[in-house]
Amino acid sequence: MSKINVGMIGCGGIAHGKHFPSLAKIPEVQLTAFFDVSAERGQEAKEKYGTPDAKVYQSVQELLDDPNVQVVHVCTPNDTHAEISIAAMEAGKHVLCEKPMAKTSADARRMYEVAERTGRKLSIAYQNRFRADSRWLHEACRNGELGEVYMAKAHAIRRRAVPTWGVFLDKEKQGGGPLIDIGTHALDLALWMMDNYEPRTVLGTTYRKLAEQGSAANAWGNWDPAKFTVEDSAFAMITMKSGATVWLESSWALNTLDVDEAKVTLCGTKAGADMKGGLRVNGEERGHLYTKEIVLGDQWNKAAPNDSAEREARAWIDAILNDREPVVTAKQALVVQEILEAIYESAAKGQAVSFV
Repeated sequence: MSKINVGMIGCGGIAHGKHFPSLAKIPEVQLTAFFDVSAERGQEAKEKYGTPDAKVYQSVQELLDDPNVQVVHVCTPNDTHAEISIAAMEAGKHVLCEKPMAKTSADARRMYEVAERTGRKLSIAYQNRFRADSRWLHEACRNGELGEVYMAKAHAIRRRAVPTWGVFLDKEKQGGGPLIDIGTHALDLALWMMDNYEPRTVLGTTYRKLAEQGSAANAWGNWDPAKFTVEDSAFAMITMKSGATVWLESSWALNTLDVDEAKVTLCGTKAGADMKGGLRVNGEERGHLYTKEIVLGDQWNKAAPNDSAEREARAWIDAILNDREPVVTAKQALVVQEILEAIYESAAKGQAVSFV
């Protein structure tokens, strides 16, 4: 296969900000199919990124019925991820779906099961795995440099950065707020670094303390409290079957100066590491405590320097061309989804949720 024909379902902000420009840099890819609920957006995307014979389709199914499309990217609201991804795989397409995997864990499991049955590749767009600092730290973990990582913190804290466009504030469409939107990235990083996907219990809390107030200082303008139907912050303690603990913190609006997004802190038996203010490793050596600032060399920045989205796209296309397992597997993303849902359930019930 000399060229991979990719179809884009959903031609909004995430497609233009991430998927289109990344795919356009890959010689083996051509964008031949577009669908959006706004025909105008679909046409604009085709004119900017499509091949001369690219088509704008009138429905998702019409696009999926095109046998010339081998790969589909799903960039739609969370409540449509499962329906579209499953239909695409049933139609013989490989699927890269935007995060989170789905609105519910039941839908995510259906996606995983269809991928297993059809043999189609399914990956979820956790692009933060492809940052240079993430790749360096993941390699250090795999090499055993931190020892057993038994405590991790997953950071996804914004002070005032509530997304006020699209359906981000709509619980019915999205399933949740900052937890399912940005907390999912931090949790994915933590589990990936630890290589631990076996949760035992989850204790979570969610809040709507600032959502009702509005904020003129918000990064993307004041929000309408009446339309803000999701949480403004969420926190959780996740214990794993191995005995390890993961602390997860997420917010779109919180009175704090300690802000970090898609970052992790790891504590192991040999050393610790964190991404707060740069990449650092700490530990004890010959009777002395040390802290090392890690400055990444050129080998970590070749081929798409500092562009995690392009690296993600290249790895995804490589997995298809060479029949390899995607870097982000559907099984891993399913566990992330199950934990997120357990946090919401725990918060609603006021008690821990058990996986055993």
